Amino acid sequence: MLAKLQTLTLSGIDALPVDVEIDICHGSSAVTLVGLPSQVVKESIQRVMRALENSGFTTPGNSILINLAPAEMHKQAASFDLPIAIGLLAGQGQVPFERLEEYVLVGELALDGQLRPIRGALSMALACEKLRTRNPRLRGLILPAENAAEAAVVESIEVIPVSSISQLLAFILGDLEIDPSPSRLEEIYAAHSQYDLDFADVRGQEMAKRAMMIAAAGAHNMLMIGPPGSGKTMLAKRLPSVLPELLPSESVETTRIYSSMGKISSRTPLIVRRPFRSPHHTISDSGMVGGGSIPAPGEISLAHNGVLFLDELPEFSRRTLEVLRQPLEDREVTISRAQATATFPSDFMLIAAMNPCPCGFRGDLRRQCNCSVPMIERYMSKISGPLLDRIDIHVEVPAVPYEDLSVASTSTGTSSADIRREVLRARQIQARRFGYVLRNFDSRFDLGISADAEVPADADSRSSMGSDVQGSVSSASSGRVLYNAQMTTRQIRQFCQLDQQSIQQLRAAMHQFGLSARAHDKVLRIARTIADLDGSENIQADHLAEAINYRILDRNLWT
Repeated sequence: MLAKLQTLTLSGIDALPVDVEIDICHGSSAVTLVGLPSQVVKESIQRVMRALENSGFTTPGNSILINLAPAEMHKQAASFDLPIAIGLLAGQGQVPFERLEEYVLVGELALDGQLRPIRGALSMALACEKLRTRNPRLRGLILPAENAAEAAVVESIEVIPVSSISQLLAFILGDLEIDPSPSRLEEIYAAHSQYDLDFADVRGQEMAKRAMMIAAAGAHNMLMIGPPGSGKTMLAKRLPSVLPELLPSESVETTRIYSSMGKISSRTPLIVRRPFRSPHHTISDSGMVGGGSIPAPGEISLAHNGVLFLDELPEFSRRTLEVLRQPLEDREVTISRAQATATFPSDFMLIAAMNPCPCGFRGDLRRQCNCSVPMIERYMSKISGPLLDRIDIHVEVPAVPYEDLSVASTSTGTSSADIRREVLRARQIQARRFGYVLRNFDSRFDLGISADAEVPADADSRSSMGSDVQGSVSSASSGRVLYNAQMTTRQIRQFCQLDQQSIQQLRAAMHQFGLSARAHDKVLRIARTIADLDGSENIQADHLAEAINYRILDRNLWT
């Protein structure tokens, strides 16, 4: 008897439809699995048989042929356990075929028949939504209960949580009613969208905070140079707290990446805060950009829509740093392997930190530096010029004086709320300039901007996320310019026009510091962001001067 079910498999961060066909016929009791299954899928036969028997079901003793279609696509992951098990029961006439056509089944089985969580539940729910547009009879997705909250983000389909084969069979036979898992977007945002870190915790370093504000306003990459203990890591960790909240499409795309890696829990089924990734300097290039025989995302994709922080930048291997160059330009990375090719989004802000010399105390008036010029040259040469060109802002972070660190000091400095307010104003200006709508879900700050032009009427409705994610795309995939750091050469000429005084100033800086063409464009992009923060329609000479000062590594690294 032939049984046919629908399931899904992960390919990178995308879920693809797979038909599970099971044919039970008379003959020797042998099980044949075809359709390019991976070793994990091959091993599922033993798990499925024992899970059925331990749950009180009879396994077929005849010849069994299991086909996973399409045949030319590699199948991986243990999520085929559940559709294979139900297919075996359907092939014996224990499950009605009509009910199986209404749902897509995914799930890994334990030997006692219980269901274990799977990876990529959100991607599978999105793929199920696409299938439903082609098959009106399809109602939704059946999956392990621990993945239900994640999949329920997609509100246009039924998400049925089950915990065991027995419970699922009772549901299919109509003996048990299981309510679809509800969406909990408001609850998730309320519980997990707040940040614990604040820039007010960083004493002193007001100039570095200013540079952080400029970087956040225009999505510029940034490098901090300073001695150990000057607060570079503290500053970097607080950058996400001043960035705008994730848009629905950004939240979904980021969650899909983490879900494909098994990094989503039932307590936080949706990423609602901008990621902050800080890999150790011993990381390999595959760990940074992704890899494996079946390509998997790396740190740059896990930092998508967030911040990638590289502390002790010269300690990273040169090869690992060089692989960042293409993702920094294209905001995505393509990994090709013999079995598969995958493209992962990697639209992140790069924040790096380094010491000014191997010992870390060059320029520190309190400590003596014993590093020779050749030692400093070798230390700095670990960072290539092309990579430095792709980092917009270079800023010095000096040691903090005791007066600022003293507990008796009442001055807390600039807070995250102050910086974030200015960042949001600047990004609204960029939204008008580049002709798109910036949906701002943050009601904690009064921007003082009229809502008729920038914020649509549905901007305060997070509940529309599930139904709207189907057609949403990120800035990387759509090619739209969202921030000043992403301006093309043509847009720089259009939006970064200079007066005669500023032209002479930039020409002098180009000759004096030997700026490259890319550095020239970086200076103009930074100047445009500074002007936006200042509320100025045109770039003024003081905006350009400040932007030039943020290219300190283009001058002389060792004097």
